[in-house]
Amino acid sequence: MKVISLVPSITEALFDLGLTENEIIGRTKFCIHPEDKIKNVPVIGGTKNINIDKIRAMKPDLILANKEENVKEQVEALMEDFKVLLTNVENIEDNYYLLKTLGNLFNKEERAQQFNLKIYDVLEQAKLSFPVKTAYLIWKNPYMTIGSDTFIHKILSEIGFENIFKDKTRYPQIQMEDLADADVIMLSSEPFPFKEKHIEEMKLSYPDKKIMIVDGEAFSWYGTHIAKCENYFKELLAEIHLMEI
Repeated sequence: MKVISLVPSITEALFDLGLTENEIIGRTKFCIHPEDKIKNVPVIGGTKNINIDKIRAMKPDLILANKEENVKEQVEALMEDFKVLLTNVENIEDNYYLLKTLGNLFNKEERAQQFNLKIYDVLEQAKLSFPVKTAYLIWKNPYMTIGSDTFIHKILSEIGFENIFKDKTRYPQIQMEDLADADVIMLSSEPFPFKEKHIEEMKLSYPDKKIMIVDGEAFSWYGTHIAKCENYFKELLAEIHLMEI
């Protein structure tokens, strides 16, 4: 089966399940994992601006898309000519069924189940021992955070963080003063590439708060990625636990 993936985390999952570049014939420029294998797969544009003509010429048997990451009109255009699996992953249960579906589609059921079990194990082992009020920022100018109906929120909650913007939905804009209640301010490495200089900027307003760069992939990449974040989550929570001392 020839498949094109329009979703970075799903592309990674396909390789993790055992597919090769012989089956994965197209991907977006944001599909960057696994680095050693992805370079052999042709790029068909970005997640928001795919090259439909290029995809048509490749004649895939299946296209994998995502409700949030891809543009509705572009996906619908592809649906006119090709079989498209439109995914929507908002929580760990959704992720479980995503991997189960991919496993069934590509005869990789056992491998998919192994990843699902590992993900549950990773999240079960990574638990804060005390509640930590957290603000998770994904963008600057304007500052944007995450609401309760996002995958990032669900992962934060799974490991014990309390999102101070849980009464919001999607990705609301906020002001600096809105961060006052947070014990920890997390600056995600993606989609905006927060750096140490942004921590220093924020320290001018909140000199006593814990402000840190976090791995955006660990919190936002569904599919198989969380199964590989065991050590990252352990180190992150160890750093947070030091705040209690």
